[in-house]
Amino acid sequence: MAQNKTVYEMNLVKLARDFQSEEKCRAYLESLRWPDGVSCPHCQSEKISRIHDRDQFDCDSCRYQFSVTSGTMMHDTKLPLWKWMLAIYMIVESKKGVSANQLKRTLEVSYRTAWYLCHRIRRALETPDREMKGAVELDCTYIGGKKTGMGAGNSPQFKAMLLGAIERDSKEIRVKMSDKSENTESAKTVGKFLRANISAKSFVYTDQGKGVRAAVKKHTGVSTFSVNHAANEWVRGDVHTNSVEGAWSLFQRSIVGAFHQISVKHLPAYLDEFEFRYNNRENPYIFRTAVLEVLKAENIEYKALVS
Repeated sequence: MAQNKTVYEMNLVKLARDFQSEEKCRAYLESLRWPDGVSCPHCQSEKISRIHDRDQFDCDSCRYQFSVTSGTMMHDTKLPLWKWMLAIYMIVESKKGVSANQLKRTLEVSYRTAWYLCHRIRRALETPDREMKGAVELDCTYIGGKKTGMGAGNSPQFKAMLLGAIERDSKEIRVKMSDKSENTESAKTVGKFLRANISAKSFVYTDQGKGVRAAVKKHTGVSTFSVNHAANEWVRGDVHTNSVEGAWSLFQRSIVGAFHQISVKHLPAYLDEFEFRYNNRENPYIFRTAVLEVLKAENIEYKALVS
């Protein structure tokens, strides 16, 4: 029997129709930011006057003037809002992500503008930690290329270690890059991730990695079940890590197919984007959810990203 396919609220045809002008974009953002009517972000008063020729509002109580983008990461933008809408749509709709070069070509902007836009949107999509309950699959993977001229180039010591956990009931994932100073599969590294994301009311499925299993026992005390990949054991009843390994495979394909290479410095931002997109893959309102996150997020300056 065929599974029901998610019908998404937004597609390119609707995007072109609904956001073809700044007025339509502002009206959409206004409906999301103030669903119960415009209120002053300074004093929360609902006594507001519109300044139509400047696309602004004037608070009748405190005289504070603001726009729908005031206090958001779009406040100081020089890009038309429809380009923001298209960039958000492309980033959350593309299963493997979209590169800054592709955005540059699509939006007809400079590479610097496209790169900065991507990272601001990624910052908005960051997901807070949440304790997972029930059955949780836990696994780590390593991202990075070979060390030129060294036979041990494939050793994990030359790669970034990523930790991932999937809650089977909700099918949500949590991912994190380990600290550079702790780039080993140690109980300390994994322990920090476990305390933030694994509930004491859960039980963990993992592989035979000694560091991960030791960390689970030490930092959570929850029951742990493992499969032995070294012995070609991949599934034993309900015990497997297929879901989280499938998620890692998707992330690695996004690097190869879309981004080609990612710096260690910005890797956490790409993980935030991947986590949001993965957790909202069956959300028909994923575009609306992403725009709301952009409206709520604090801006990050370009110099902070490149410092």
